[in-house]
Amino acid sequence: MLTKDHLRVSRRGNRYRPQFIGEPQRPLAARLIGTYQGHVGETRGTLDEAVEAIERETDDFKLVRGVSALLDREADFETDAPLPPERARRVAFEAAERVGVASADEREQALALAAGGLAVEPATIERSLYADRDCNQRLVAFDSRWSPETLIEQYNLSLAQTALFDATEVRLRSDDPRALISAVKRLGLMYEIEQPESDGGGGTTGQRTVVVTGPDRLFRRTRRYGTAFARLLRTVAATSEWELRATVDDHSTERELVLGPRDISVPGVEPVAEPSYDSGVEANFAARFNALDLDWELRREPDLLETGPSVMIPDFAFDYRYGEFRVYFEVMGFWTPEYVAKKLDQLAHVEDVELVVAVDESLGVGEEIAARDHRAITYTGTVRLKDVVDVLRTYEADLVAEAAADLPRKIQPEADVTTIEAVADAYGVSADALADRTFPDHDRLGGLLVRPAVVRAIADDLEPGMSLAEAESVLDKYEITETSAVLSAVGYRVVWDGLSGGTLEQR
Repeated sequence: MLTKDHLRVSRRGNRYRPQFIGEPQRPLAARLIGTYQGHVGETRGTLDEAVEAIERETDDFKLVRGVSALLDREADFETDAPLPPERARRVAFEAAERVGVASADEREQALALAAGGLAVEPATIERSLYADRDCNQRLVAFDSRWSPETLIEQYNLSLAQTALFDATEVRLRSDDPRALISAVKRLGLMYEIEQPESDGGGGTTGQRTVVVTGPDRLFRRTRRYGTAFARLLRTVAATSEWELRATVDDHSTERELVLGPRDISVPGVEPVAEPSYDSGVEANFAARFNALDLDWELRREPDLLETGPSVMIPDFAFDYRYGEFRVYFEVMGFWTPEYVAKKLDQLAHVEDVELVVAVDESLGVGEEIAARDHRAITYTGTVRLKDVVDVLRTYEADLVAEAAADLPRKIQPEADVTTIEAVADAYGVSADALADRTFPDHDRLGGLLVRPAVVRAIADDLEPGMSLAEAESVLDKYEITETSAVLSAVGYRVVWDGLSGGTLEQR
């Protein structure tokens, strides 16, 4: 992205178009790269003079400065001085105050006095005095990523990004809509998705359109939002087929900017970084929920939901581990009133799905969400896990009851020793569904199911005074994992003797 003073656009009617460059400007791009390479070891001031000479030879100084701005980002400038400039200035100014500098000779006296105080030559003070000014810094390295061709590509992309900074609305289509929507959400941009129009024969025409609201629709324009627009363009332009139509506020005049793959491309682009979220609220919630290890799997950005004329992608979905059942979860943060109204309208058209909405309490729309047959929970600052888990438990109770209704009353596992969890997995249900089932061939010891014959064999192998380690070796032979429950069942308890370990004692 370039700064506004580098922006080059043409205006024709209501059209607003960046002045892209191409093959005719390749010699200029190559010359500028060579200029930077040839000035390694010299000062920035000398480099700037060389670039200014190129500006005077061209018809467009903004173009030269814009390309140079990109090359500046590839250059390493350092302060080259024998003394720290701040220290040299302080000592020199103190000496000048004592001398009373009003002429060149008095300036030399002040420098000599300062040099004496630091035990250096006056020339050392002179070299260090303003070495940290931009024009005096030295170009120590220039390792450019760009060839002349890729520099042109990067310039065109950066120019388009700068033009988008003043967009009030952007309408996007892409052959990879999921990647596009994912980038929009991760960048924290407000958006809606419009369905493709019907072709009158039961099909549709074209692709879905993602409509992104620009910074001017917020309470005030923010640089963060404009930068997010610029990053979004990188993601869009990395796909093969796409179209962008933006409404741009050009000094209070609305103009249309239209871009496509023939205009810009992305040299060596990397996708929007994972694993960022739309907001810190969502990231915080996801981390805390995953740590609970419930019977629900949290999924980020699940499938599209039809919402009348548009679609939406909820922030999360909870998938029940023991059946094909999904609960969608949307987090409504602090949005503009206009965007909240659009979201409420979307929710009104979401049908035949289970949807839970966590809504920022300051919005005051919890009752309106509930009136649309969705579950609403309010939050302030962070989403309370208990509120979400309580909602999931209500679904879970019905799911467990349905699963239990299909199970036999008596269950007879084949293994001599197994676990309730293993039996539940075999039936594809949660362990809670087996709560009131009987196991006539096994004793239920904690979470274990053990045949009585095995229990008797264990009792015969154990004896009072045996160390806990020896007892656990016996239990290992029978693949017993719950020591306390089995020892209790055969009439033993563990007596602890300080740090030396435990021994078996009959109850």
